[in-house]
Amino acid sequence: MLRACVIDFKGNWDDHRPLIEFVYNNSYHSSIQMASYEALYGRNCRSPIGWFEVGEAGLIGPTLVHQAMEKVKVIQERLKTAQSRQKSYTDLMISDLEFEVDDWVGFTLRFHP
Repeated sequence: MLRACVIDFKGNWDDHRPLIEFVYNNSYHSSIQMASYEALYGRNCRSPIGWFEVGEAGLIGPTLVHQAMEKVKVIQERLKTAQSRQKSYTDLMISDLEFEVDDWVGFTLRFHP
């Protein structure tokens, strides 16, 4: 995902890393039915808008917020693309198995102490 974002942001990913991290942390995971950040910390991830160095804080203009939201949308689209690519690859490897009565099935049992 990071590679796809670097291409969109013209190779300068370091400036956009907080946004990429924000989008990833807030992406919904169907297996746990919540975002990974929320599962880990029990709350939503806070927005990276307004994270400044000491002395840099000032008024956040609507253009900065709009630009950040546009970048978040691009990152979300790239993340969805990467996830769908992974899902399609996994779907190719999985096949439905049907068994009949009296079919022989092999399995392995492992006992852990």
